[in-house]
Amino acid sequence: MKLNGRALLISFLVTQSVAILTFAKDFDFFYFVQQWPAAYCDSRRGCCYPKTGKPAEDFSIHGLWPNNLDGSYPSNCDPSNRFDGSKVSDLKSVLQEHWPTLTCPSGDSLKFWRHEWKKHGTCAESIFDERGYFEAALSLKKKANLLHALEVAGIRPADGIFYTLAQIKDAITKGVGYAPFIECNVDSSGYHQLYQVYQCVDASASNFIECPVFPHGRPCGDQVEFPSLSSASSRDEL
Repeated sequence: MKLNGRALLISFLVTQSVAILTFAKDFDFFYFVQQWPAAYCDSRRGCCYPKTGKPAEDFSIHGLWPNNLDGSYPSNCDPSNRFDGSKVSDLKSVLQEHWPTLTCPSGDSLKFWRHEWKKHGTCAESIFDERGYFEAALSLKKKANLLHALEVAGIRPADGIFYTLAQIKDAITKGVGYAPFIECNVDSSGYHQLYQVYQCVDASASNFIECPVFPHGRPCGDQVEFPSLSSASSRDEL
């Protein structure tokens, strides 16, 4: 009986270990995505500034998304692990600065953060808990100061000024060390605008890496505008 009991215990532990390892391998790397607020506001859907006011003229976090080498990605992995605002309450002011919502109607960004945690964060529970997810994204934004990297290359926000897509990619590559994927939107005049920057991060969500595969986002033309937020307006101001 003791032998059978020990065998059952070993079998249980092996099963649990396999389950944990399987879960841990549900993704291979992360996309860390930042967006340019002025381009978001100049898209067809427009924008509404958050209740905290007009955001700073800087890139803001869209999300930290687990992805696979074959281009697929997991989502909504653990409905039971719901977003709890109290777990990031002391980070709220920092998150509102670096991860604000721009959707309408104006909000306090909690809905945005809840969505990102539910859809993406719960798929990386083997790496971090809710708080760790948001801390990791904030840390990555600090490491990848995109606005600084572009400004060093002479690329600054301005309406009606265009840069080549190669110039933008090269500036970010030099600043961060790895090539990004650039996504553009098309404004009402038909011009391509710098909209989102995808960077690849290792499975620990700690270090930037060469992208194993690029996403299928909206492509850019050769000439890209880097619009200024100072001239952008939200629906609330119209």
